[in-house]
Amino acid sequence: MSLLLTNTTIVSMDQSDSDYQTQPHCYIAMAHGKIVEIGAMQQCPTAAYTDVIDCQNRLITPGLIDSHTHLVFAGNRAKEFEQRLTGVPYETIAKQGGGILSTVNATRAATEAELVELALKRLSALTADGVTTIEIKSGYGLTLEDELKMLRAAKQLELHANIKVSTTLLAAHAVPPEYKGNADSYIRYVCDEIIPAAVDAKLVDAVDVFCEGIGFNLAQTKAVFEAALAHGLNIKGHTEQLSNLGGSELAAKMGATSVDHIEYLDEQGVKALAEHGTVATLLPGAFYFLRETQLPPIKLLRQHNVPMALATDFNPGTSPIASLTMMMNMGCTLFRLTPEEALRGVTCHAARALGLQDARGQIKVGYDADLTIWDIDHPAQLAYEVGTPRLHARILSGALCHD
Repeated sequence: MSLLLTNTTIVSMDQSDSDYQTQPHCYIAMAHGKIVEIGAMQQCPTAAYTDVIDCQNRLITPGLIDSHTHLVFAGNRAKEFEQRLTGVPYETIAKQGGGILSTVNATRAATEAELVELALKRLSALTADGVTTIEIKSGYGLTLEDELKMLRAAKQLELHANIKVSTTLLAAHAVPPEYKGNADSYIRYVCDEIIPAAVDAKLVDAVDVFCEGIGFNLAQTKAVFEAALAHGLNIKGHTEQLSNLGGSELAAKMGATSVDHIEYLDEQGVKALAEHGTVATLLPGAFYFLRETQLPPIKLLRQHNVPMALATDFNPGTSPIASLTMMMNMGCTLFRLTPEEALRGVTCHAARALGLQDARGQIKVGYDADLTIWDIDHPAQLAYEVGTPRLHARILSGALCHD
C-alpha cells in the first residue's frame, strides 16, 4: 500500500533541533507502512502514485503518542471522587471498599470481552485527539490470571481500532488483599510467575513498578526490574510522585526508558536521568486531579537536558481525563512548559519513553508512517485551545484512518 500527501506543512519534531522544524509546501510519500520520501512540492512525484491526498497546506505532525495510561479496567470511582471533595479521608474511603482495590475487584470480576468494550470507549476519545500510539498498563488484576487478562484486552484493541498499542506489566502496582502484610512474597510471585508467563504469552513490552511509600520499596523495585531485564523487557517506574525514595535514580541506573510522575525528584535524580538517557514523563492530569502543589523539577530537567514526555495517565482514581491535547495545555499552564516542549512531549520524547525513538515520534524518512493532519495554523494551537475540533485525519502505517 502506498500513499502520497501533497501540499503539506510538515512539523517534523526532529530530535536534532530545538524547534518545531516547520516545513511548508511539502509532500510526504509512504509505502509499506513507512515514510519513504519527503520533499518540496516542486519535485513532487504525483504521477507515481494513484492514492493521493491534497492536504491543502494543513499542518501535519507525527501521530501523537500517549506514553502512560491505565486504559484497561472495570468500574469507576466517581463516588470516591465526590467523597474526597466533601472531606472524607482516603483511609475511610479505603475501609469502605474504595481506592485502588475497588478497581481491582471490579476488574477481576469483568470478562476479557467486557474490558475490551470499556477500553474502546475511552480509546475513541484519544484517537479523536490525534493519538496513533498508546501505552497501556496492567495493574488492576494483581493475580497471574487477571494481569494476563488485562494485557490480552490491551492487545485486542489493535484488532478493533486504528491504534498501535505498547503493553506494560504493572503487577507491582499495589499489594493485593491475598498478600496483605507480605509484600516480599508478592514481589517474588511477580518475578517468578507473572513476568515469565507474560513473556511466554508474548503480551508485554515493558515492566513498571510503583516505587513509593504506599507502594514498593527500593529493594522490591530492584528485584522486579532485574526479573524484567533478565527476560529482555524494557523497564520504567512510577517514581517520586509522593516522596523522594530514590526510585528514579535506581531505575535510570538500571536502564529505564522512563520514570513517571517525579514531582519530588531532586537534582541527584535528575543527573542520573541525564547520564543514562532516561525520559522524565510528566503527568499533569494526576497533579491537577489530586490538587497537588509540589511541581516536578522542570528547571533542573531543562538544565540537564533531560527529555520530557507528557501523558494522560488515564486511570479511574487520579486522572480520568482522555485528552492528550488537554495534557499539553496543562503541561503549559501548570508546569510552565512551552507549547513546543509540550508537543515534543507527545511525539519524539514520548516515543523515546517507550523505546520507540528510532521508529515513531518524528516525520522522517524510514520512520513509521503514523501522522496526524490538523486544521490549525500553528502548532502552538494544540496546547492553546481546549475542546475545539482540530483533527482533520490520522494516518496509521501509511493508511488513512476512517474512525
